[in-house]
Amino acid sequence: MNRRTFVSLPAAAAAATVPTKSKIKLGTQHIDDDAGLQVLAGLGVSHICSREPSFKYDAAWSVESLVKLRERVEKHGIKLDMVPLPLPSRHLSAHPYPDLMLGRSPGRERAVDEIQNIIRNISRAGIPAAKYNMSVLGVVRTEKGHGRGGAELSSFDYAKGKETPLRPDTDPFPADVYWERITWFLEQVIPVANEFKVKLACHPHDPAMPAGKGWRGVETVLSPEGLKRFISIKESPYHGLNFCQGTVTEGLKDPNKEIHHYIRYFGERKKIFNVHFRNIRGSFLKFEEVLPDEGDVNMIECIKSYKAVGYDGMLMPDHVPHIPGDPGGKQAFAFSFGYIRALIQMVES
Repeated sequence: MNRRTFVSLPAAAAAATVPTKSKIKLGTQHIDDDAGLQVLAGLGVSHICSREPSFKYDAAWSVESLVKLRERVEKHGIKLDMVPLPLPSRHLSAHPYPDLMLGRSPGRERAVDEIQNIIRNISRAGIPAAKYNMSVLGVVRTEKGHGRGGAELSSFDYAKGKETPLRPDTDPFPADVYWERITWFLEQVIPVANEFKVKLACHPHDPAMPAGKGWRGVETVLSPEGLKRFISIKESPYHGLNFCQGTVTEGLKDPNKEIHHYIRYFGERKKIFNVHFRNIRGSFLKFEEVLPDEGDVNMIECIKSYKAVGYDGMLMPDHVPHIPGDPGGKQAFAFSFGYIRALIQMVES
């Protein structure tokens, strides 16, 4: 080794460790008021999904109102990547558009007409994407678990809730009916998304249930494997997933190992439009939701998988534990932002 080569090594090593500008974004979806946006900017959050402008088709969904929302977010140096459609993860009894999943006319045609108009207005307002749910049950959980520091954990144990009586407003709901309702919806909205270039990101059913049994007679179909069928129904670069890593791992027998297959499968096909980057303790049919550093899934290896498939969207914390003395989970979210930001810097350096 000559002297010139030897002298150049420290500089080269230092250059190799300097973080580059990240392609993966630190994002969130839980706040969009001015005071909260200022805090998010200070914590390094660069992109967000807003809260629902409205749960009904009203003036909040006008182009003018959506432009004002986008400009207010941008004023804080944050990009508005996405808005939620009024298709939330609620039980149909509390859903703004129950006729969509119940297949009732003329209600479902009216609902689709309004959703199509919302997609058009989102595009005209300069917002590139929207997320939504195709939910009948909403998010299903059983009794709370407990974690470090006395934290209250959102938990699910299928064995403890399987005898819950059926609800006559939705149950039973077999898989073939679910797929028919989902397919009909996609056939109406994906052509509009194509025309107006708005990405539509669907959330998995939370959590996955046993095939052929479901929950209270409802056979949830947007399971980890069901998502493969879902993205194939209407092929389009604007038809993809709100890839909730937490929900996907809830449907796996070996979450820490199997999650990488799904990140690769959907990531390589460019179907991951945003990521709920959360961790669980447990597996299929019995789990607890925990902070990202304390679950059974190695989040460092997960972010490497997102990086490997060229993912460049948001990683977002979600469903943080309820810690005593932390009303609204503000400190838990701040912890999660710091954790995710550190992983982004690590994988991009």
